[in-house]
Amino acid sequence: MLDDLRNSANNPFLEEEPVEEEPQKQRIPGNLLGMTAPQRFVISVFLFLAVVILGVFLLILFQKVYI
Repeated sequence: MLDDLRNSANNPFLEEEPVEEEPQKQRIPGNLLGMTAPQRFVISVFLFLAVVILGVFLLILFQKVYI
């Protein structure tokens, strides 16, 4: 055991074989919640239209505008 320790001390550290590590899964920055850019655009347009329709409905309901 100690002979092996002495032999390893004589060899430089950089000459050892590199240990292969399992590559980590890299996150793609373009995917938010697993959606692509066109899918996120469609969701944002639908959300915008829902807010506009709700706003117009509330303005009519509170009689701030008339049809």
